[in-house]
Amino acid sequence: MRALLTNDDGCASPGLIALASAIREVAETFVVAPEHERSAASHAITLHKPLRAVPVRLGDTGVPAWATNGTPADCVVLGVLDLLESPPDVVVSGINLGANLGMDLIYSGTVSGAVEATLFGIAAVAISVAGFEDVHWQPAARFAAGLVQEVRRRGLPRDTFLNVNLPNRPASELRGVEVTRQSARRYVNRLEKRSDPRGRAYYWLTGAAEEVQHAPGTDARAVAEGRISVTPLRLDMTDDELTPVIRSWSLSIPTE
Repeated sequence: MRALLTNDDGCASPGLIALASAIREVAETFVVAPEHERSAASHAITLHKPLRAVPVRLGDTGVPAWATNGTPADCVVLGVLDLLESPPDVVVSGINLGANLGMDLIYSGTVSGAVEATLFGIAAVAISVAGFEDVHWQPAARFAAGLVQEVRRRGLPRDTFLNVNLPNRPASELRGVEVTRQSARRYVNRLEKRSDPRGRAYYWLTGAAEEVQHAPGTDARAVAEGRISVTPLRLDMTDDELTPVIRSWSLSIPTE
C-alpha cells in the first residue's frame, strides 16, 4: 500500500508528524503539505501563480516529504500527478488541529485534501482531533493507521470518502467508534471591526459554534459524548427530495 499524506496546518504540524509516523508502519508513505498553515482554505486551487514543491525533513520520521506554496488541494494534485512515481492507493489528510464537524466541512482545508483525492478516484480519509490545547495526537494516528488498512482491504464506493473526528482524550478514555452522519453544527459568525493607527477600518472574522443539542447519530453528538466519529461522505450534493418540488415550479424560458 502506498499512502499520500497532506494537511492544512502546514508541514511542521505535530499532527502531520504523528500521522506519518503511524502510517509508515503499514504503508509506503509520502507527504506533500503546505509550507505554512492554510486552515479554512476550503477547496481553493492555485491558478494565478506558479506552484513550487521543496523537499523537507519531516521531523525524525524518515518519510519523503515536500512543502509547497499551495493549498491542500494543490498538494494532492502535485503528489498524484508529479512528485510520486505512481499514484497512491490512499490519501489521508490531517491530523487536523480542531474538529471538522457539521458545516465545518464547507470551509475545511483538511477535508478538501480528501475531496481532491476522491476526484482522482483515490480512496481518501480526513482526520481531525477536537481540541486546540494539550492535543492527544497518538490515538488519532493509530486509528488512522488501522482505518487505512481497512479501506485498502474493503475499498470505498466511487466519489465517496471518510471524515473522521476524535475527542481530545487519551485512548483509555475513548468510548468507542460510531459511524455517523454529518450534523448541522455551524458557527455564529461575527465580524469585528477595528481601526488602525491611521483611522482606517479593518476586520477580523470571528465566531463560535452554536450551543445546541445535536441529534443522536451525528458526528458532533458522537464526539461530544467521547466517541470516535466516522462519517461517510459523497461528492454528489444533489438533494433528491427537493428535486421533484422544484420540477413542480412554474419555470419557463424568458421572453425578449
